[in-house]
Amino acid sequence: QVQLVESGGGLVQPGGSLTLSCTASGITFRIYTMNWFRQAPGKQREFVATITTSGGGITYADSVKGRFTISRANARNTLYLQMNTLRPEDTAVYYCNGYLPGTSHNYWGQGTQVSVSS
Repeated sequence: QVQLVESGGGLVQPGGSLTLSCTASGITFRIYTMNWFRQAPGKQREFVATITTSGGGITYADSVKGRFTISRANARNTLYLQMNTLRPEDTAVYYCNGYLPGTSHNYWGQGTQVSVSS
């Protein structure tokens, strides 16, 4: 079965840092485009960052550009999101997503809660 499992969420003070991980199984991870999305209370799900199969192409949402870093370790089937200078508005459930280009294969993790509060 396909599984994407996020970890690393928690409570952090404004200005702090946190790193999320997403470990995949049941897919050929190295050929999937990987993404992070988030959903804050009362809001729609929004795009955070994407990374191409070998890590050579990266795009960030304007709201996180310069603060967040997406990366992947294909040998470990793991996606990362390093989050720095966190703000209260970053509070959300963060979701890992994997998409196989040219197909209908699109998978989601269960989400991990990130709360930024003093």
